[in-house]
Amino acid sequence: MSIPVILADDHALIRSGVEGLLAGSGFEVVASVATGAAALSAIAEHDPAIAILDLRMPEGTGIEVLDAMRARGDTRPVVLLTADLGDRKLLAALDAGVEGIVMKEGGENHLVACLHAVHRGERHIPAELLARARRIREKMAETPFKHLSPRETEMAWMVGQGMRNREIADRFGLSEGAVKFALHAVFRKLKVTTRTELALMLQRHGSDGAG
Repeated sequence: MSIPVILADDHALIRSGVEGLLAGSGFEVVASVATGAAALSAIAEHDPAIAILDLRMPEGTGIEVLDAMRARGDTRPVVLLTADLGDRKLLAALDAGVEGIVMKEGGENHLVACLHAVHRGERHIPAELLARARRIREKMAETPFKHLSPRETEMAWMVGQGMRNREIADRFGLSEGAVKFALHAVFRKLKVTTRTELALMLQRHGSDGAG
């Protein structure tokens, strides 16, 4: 009996390639969708054993879908597919509890093994990514950002990118009031009083240090 998975990627060619790769592997793609919102709907409708999510797609990135799943108590394994993975996204994925990460370049050699591993309850994340995450966290421990939670760090980075409270609220599924309260804590911990001061701090310590 095949193990059901859902696949979310905004590139039809990638979805077709993954479906072909999984044919006869013991895993069956029961839903193939192009957006984060559609992924959440497909998970609710099909109850797959594993969700395979593209890192970047409209209406919710793979990490945002993962966050939404965990927030509603959904602990099923998630595998992220990505062409590249910056430091901030790597930490966000690990903090959200991702079970597997597969790089699209050469992914045909690793995806099936990753799915088998996460289905057994194991994590399947390249050792070089875990090592990079450790280095990033060590670097962050030497900066003012060590006092921030992962979500606060993400919000600080968003402010540094010029995002307004409404945009940040939409990204996290929060109210503007909740974001304002959270940012007040961020400013207090970092000992800054304005968005400009925060942006300058991010520049001084580097975007990697901020997540």
